[in-house]
Parts: sequence; structure tokens; C-alpha cells
Amino acid sequence: MSALPSTLRALAVALALVATAAHADVLRRFALVAGNDEGGGDTRPLRFAQDDARKFHSLLQRLGGVAPGDAKLLLNEDSKDFLKALAELEARTREARARGERTALIVYYSGHAKDGSLRLGDSRLGFEDLKRRLSEAPADMRIAILDSCRSGTLTRTKGARRAPAFEIESGAARDARGLVILTSSAADEDSQESDALGGSYFSHHLASGLLGDADRSGDGRVTLFEAYSHAYARTVADTAASSAGPQHPTFSYDLAGNGDLVLTDLRASGEGLLVPGAAPAGLYYFVDPGGMVVAELDKTVDVERRVALAPGTYRVKRRLQDRLRIGEVEVPRGRATVLEEARLRDAPFSDDPVKGEARDGGAWWTVGLSGGVQSFLDAPTRDTLFLSVGLLGAEAQLHDYFRRDWVWGVDVAVGGKQAVLALPTLAGPAYRYSVTSLGTTLTAEWPKGRITPFVGGRMAYLILRRDFDDDAFPDQKFSMFSPGLVTGLRWKPLSRVHLTGQARLHYLQYTVDEQRSLGYWELGALLTYQP
Repeated sequence: MSALPSTLRALAVALALVATAAHADVLRRFALVAGNDEGGGDTRPLRFAQDDARKFHSLLQRLGGVAPGDAKLLLNEDSKDFLKALAELEARTREARARGERTALIVYYSGHAKDGSLRLGDSRLGFEDLKRRLSEAPADMRIAILDSCRSGTLTRTKGARRAPAFEIESGAARDARGLVILTSSAADEDSQESDALGGSYFSHHLASGLLGDADRSGDGRVTLFEAYSHAYARTVADTAASSAGPQHPTFSYDLAGNGDLVLTDLRASGEGLLVPGAAPAGLYYFVDPGGMVVAELDKTVDVERRVALAPGTYRVKRRLQDRLRIGEVEVPRGRATVLEEARLRDAPFSDDPVKGEARDGGAWWTVGLSGGVQSFLDAPTRDTLFLSVGLLGAEAQLHDYFRRDWVWGVDVAVGGKQAVLALPTLAGPAYRYSVTSLGTTLTAEWPKGRITPFVGGRMAYLILRRDFDDDAFPDQKFSMFSPGLVTGLRWKPLSRVHLTGQARLHYLQYTVDEQRSLGYWELGALLTYQP
């Protein structure tokens, strides 16, 4: 009888030890993700830094084990906001460690860097200050991922490498402690963006690797060093022929203990796409509805691969020697789907679903059709003199010719309606009121993914006519140059199709029978195509 209590006590102790070990093996992850397209007056705005940050923030929560409450996303914030957010995560990390939890702090930044500092808008954060802050952070593991020009300055210390050929003992991350820094470029190199990829080369290939392309072991998990090695090789390959030259990511690590940190678990969400072992070998591209490559997968013979795509519809592309093989696949929520080769078809290269602008700094243009309404501001004018009318027109726009993100446009629109002239004592004659508008605009825009706000100036030549049905009344015509302002949003639902909503406010001087200052507004929509 006495043996039973001792057995129970031993079992209780064993369970307690297992529970303690399991608790110690859990790695609580905190993430600060920042993207800033602006770097101050002496830099040119980036196009995709904020988009890269949004993608990485979502990826860490969906597959990277970071709880939504433990992740902070900063978009176009300054260095004070960055340091404040970092301090908040450090405080939470300290509290977690006090409860016996092992912790990891991941800091990702996409944006400008220059003269030894991150450039967050008009503010600065020195490389050495950031490195010191990360070195002193209370987390067991600190991982910094910096996608910016000359970010390799941070790794020019003992232990730094420019190539990914290194070994670290694989195993549980429970034994690893220290600081790891990954950068998108060497200390003397620029980091490059790609319009076709809709992001920077480095962040795209890092994210694609974390979605599954870097999982060379096939265990369904992507480790930190698997992801870096993949991003290094693909970034160098893709930028080798660019005008800026090859871009070499760097790393620096100062780790104690053994083990490699798993950054993403491809099975965490239960959803994604399986490419079976029987599928042909080759490089697969997965393209979103906007024509941007969201992931790539290098498939080898007889090896099953998994890419953890978020739920949605994707175009699949595999390039053959003389043609493409393309198709469409739906990734449902909560479960994986298998890519079936029979659902792909052969197509000429001209049907390539990857439709990035690929301008490489060059100009591009769009043409389109517009519709809208014009109305003068004061009621007496629009009721008796210049009536409110609908407009139909056409517009052509030249993008990035004078300066990046500047758009010069020319437009023409016509409109009209039947009306009756209001006379004091009797019904007036019938006439047709017509408007012809010829305009040119110069706008500045700020691309934010598929949405692009813009604002600028416009000069219009306005021709207003009243053509009477009764020949006893002479036709009337008024024409005048009219300066104005224009603002709006351009949306890109497809790679080469843009839908724009815009508002214009104009001024003109009426000089026929008296001097009058008049204003009018126009609201319209523009559907354009990029050849």
C-alpha cells in the first residue's frame, strides 16, 4: 500500500519536469516591422518599402509563430516612433523572461539608409545605435533584418560574412542565444526594387523562401539560415545584370549554444499548395491577380514541395524552352490543395501572367476613356448661363518621364444637353448647350501598393456654346483658358488596367457683359490601359 503513494509522487515529479521542459522549450516571439518609403529631401521615394513591411508582418503572424498582440507594424513613421515601439516590445520581452519564457525579438526594416543611418522620413537612426540597442535587448535571440542601401555597414565587424556558405549545427533553438543581423546589400551597394516583383529583390526572395522555397530539408520548416542562404543566392542572381550591378546580402551572427531558429512553419496554418513529387521539375512562379509574383518554388525531380500561400486565387507559371505552361489554382482557407499538372496549359511567351511594369527607371504611358460631370459653383450661373452637364472623353498619360512618380497628361472631353432659354416674360427659344474641354495636367503621385493617390495642377481650354434652334437668335460661344487643381486615387485591379477616380476645381474669368470670377468643379472616373 505504501508503494503507491511513492509511485504517484515520482510520477508527479516526472510530469512536473516534463511540463517545465516543455515550457522552457516554447519560444515567445516578438516582432517590430517597419517600412518607410521616404528618406528625406536628398533621397528619392521608394515604391515598395511599406508593401514589403506589410507582407513580412503578415507572414510572421501567419507562419512565424508571432501572436498578433506581439507584432507591431510601423508605416512611414519616424525614428522616435520606431524606438518607442522597440521599447514597448523590450518591456514585454522582459516580462516574459521573468515568467520563465524563452524569447526572440525580430526587427525588420525596409526603407532608406544613408551616411551610416537608417533614414525614416526626415529622422535618423544610426547603425551603431541600433546595433547597440539590439545587443542589449533582453531577448534570448535577437534577429535584425534590414532591407536598405548600404545596410551591410552593420555587418562589417568580427564574424561578418558576405557569402552564405557557413555551417551551424541544426537542432532545437532552445540552446541558441545571441544576435543575428541580415542585410540586403553590402556596405558599398544599393538595394534594388523590382516593379515586376512589386517589392525589393531581397525582401521578395526572403519572403518566398519563408513560404517554402528555402525548405531544402523538406521537413516543412524554414530556418533562419535556410532563408538567408536562399535570399542571398536569388538576390545575387536576379541583380547580376541590373544597371546598378549585383547586390550581395550579408550576415553577422554572434550566437552561443547550438541550434537554428525556425522562422516559419509551413504547416502552421494548414493551408497552402502542394506540388507533388510526380510534377515536372522546374521553377514555378505564383502570381496574384495584380500580376505580381508572390512566391517562387524550385522543384526538383521526384521531390514533393510545399508553398504556404495565403488563401486566394493564383496564376501558376513554369517556363519551358520555347513556351510557357500556365494555369490557375485556388488555395482554400484552412487546408492545402494539390497542384495538378493536367490543369496547366501551354501558352506563348506573350501570355506571360507576370505583368510588372519593369520600367527600370524608364517612362511608360497609359491611354483611357473617361466619364464625369461638370458644374459651376454658384446656382444662378449653372441655372441660366453655364449648365451642369455630363462629360465623355479620352486621356493619355506619360508616367516617370520628367521625374519618377510625376505624370503628365492630356485630355479631351465633350458634353451637352437640350435646354430652353429663360426669359423674364415669356418662354424662351430652345437651344443646345455644349461643352468642349481640352486640358493638360501635371501631377505627383505616391504609389502605395495597388492604390496610388495623386495631386497636381491642370490648365484647361474651355469652349462653351449655345446653339439655338430658331435662326432668329444668334448662336453664342464663350472660350477661355482656365487654371485648376486636380486630385484623386488610381487603383490597379489588374497589371495593365488602372481605374482612376478624380476631382477637379477650376477658375475662369467671365468677360462678355461684365467682369465675373467663376468657378466650376468636375468629378470623373477614368479607365486606362498600359500598353
